[in-house]
Amino acid sequence: MSRPAEIEVVADGEAPARRAAEAFASAARRAVSERGLFTVALSGGATPRAAYGLLAAEPLRSAIAWERVHLFWGDERCVPPEHSDSDYGMAHEALIAHVPIPPENVHRLHGEDDPGEAARAYAAELRSAVPARAASRADLPVLDLVLLGLGDNGHTASLFPHSAALHETERLVVATEVDAAVRRRLTVTVPVINAAREVVFLVQGAAKADVVRRVLEGPYEPDELPAQLVAPDPGRLTWLLDEAAASALDRGR
Repeated sequence: MSRPAEIEVVADGEAPARRAAEAFASAARRAVSERGLFTVALSGGATPRAAYGLLAAEPLRSAIAWERVHLFWGDERCVPPEHSDSDYGMAHEALIAHVPIPPENVHRLHGEDDPGEAARAYAAELRSAVPARAASRADLPVLDLVLLGLGDNGHTASLFPHSAALHETERLVVATEVDAAVRRRLTVTVPVINAAREVVFLVQGAAKADVVRRVLEGPYEPDELPAQLVAPDPGRLTWLLDEAAASALDRGR
């Protein structure tokens, strides 16, 4: 049974990115110490981009054993890596180009390829590069950390409301079409996210306050609010919010 989500509220401004970078560094140190490598699925968005910039700068840059880090992505738009909408491209510009991570440790989703083939190839890469949990759910790769954002409509990764991808239980990665500017996407599925040791939502800004409240305190309606499907078992789930994003929560008031 999954443990309750932890809600961590930090100040507005630069604090969310700083706390996210610290969480990444802490998870990396713990994973390398315990298992010899650190596997993480990155997210797109403004807060992750700022966090990646902090990871690429001192003192965090030197505090991470980058040769033991393996980078993955939770989703990607079906665009080439140099496209301005590419999550990989953003991470490369903000982080990868500035740290000594071996190229073979960067496992990007190939958004420029045929979506179905790209999804199958990425599933195979996840199975090959990410160890499964010993003696438990051995069919699923267990990422050490998954970073997620939250859309205004309750989506996370590229798991959008009423998408068939929400109900996928066999495939690790699927191609999907979503209601967004770049319609064709690749996304890991809910079982991959929920197999992770740690999942962190990064949500910032007053514009997200209502959807945060609905996801965390409203009725369980996962077809309407796909983020409600995220419940790592037996992993840890943290919602990292700034004050503005948390402003509509009851929080005991």
